[in-house]
Amino acid sequence: MLEKYEFILALKLLEFEIRQMTKYTNVFPSCFALLKNKLDFLCEFINDDENVQKWQSWNQLDEVQEHARNLRETAVQALCELEKYQSRLIHKHEKQISHYIDQLSNSVQAELASLQVDHQSKVLFVGSGAFPLSALTIAQETGAEVLGVDIDKEAVLLAEQAAAMSDFGSKIGFSHQKLKQLAFTKEATHIIVASLVENKLEVLEELKHAANSRSKIMMRYGSGLKSLFNYPLPQDKELSEWTQSHVHTSSQLYDTIILERAMQMKGV
Repeated sequence: MLEKYEFILALKLLEFEIRQMTKYTNVFPSCFALLKNKLDFLCEFINDDENVQKWQSWNQLDEVQEHARNLRETAVQALCELEKYQSRLIHKHEKQISHYIDQLSNSVQAELASLQVDHQSKVLFVGSGAFPLSALTIAQETGAEVLGVDIDKEAVLLAEQAAAMSDFGSKIGFSHQKLKQLAFTKEATHIIVASLVENKLEVLEELKHAANSRSKIMMRYGSGLKSLFNYPLPQDKELSEWTQSHVHTSSQLYDTIILERAMQMKGV
């Protein structure tokens, strides 16, 4: 019983520390180093076997669920701020890559093999963020045309600046328009939805009407303890309309699933 309360306290403390450090960065930007280290610790926390077992034992408790949601919201906000900071550093020709972003780069390369992206592909990335590492990696590794979409206008501006400094800027574009307003949505052969996108089912519903019926949709999400740092994928009847293929990669950050139209797979 003592371990249960230790686990709950650990969730509360992590949420408090990350929230406070995020506030401190607004006053003293050097505190981003503290925030980066704490988010890296959260990555380690969700991959610790002992913590995974504790989550399996007590995740159904209302108190655990409440603190898990609070931690996720705080961590997502903190990561978004950190990505903006990282993007500004790149623009200033400085380099300070966090453990999270370093792991993300490795995960992207493994996902590309499962998606079968090549130089003829058109990739739509939903929730591309201010530090568009995934988009840059896709363009670099495959030569595909990539369009990143984000609801945060500042993130889009920073992403454009970061891409312009790369050797693949001509292959990458960014927008904050709605998916249904973009002609690229219908043209996309592959669509990736970031793990930090909360309303995954709403996005999927929009894509069902706006995207090409033959496009492959890859969703990143957080299951189990990984949901402390990524929005989960709700088990909803909407998913029954799609053929699901789980991607097995070495990623310890999030889970990945590929969705294709069920009718297409049946030859209809």
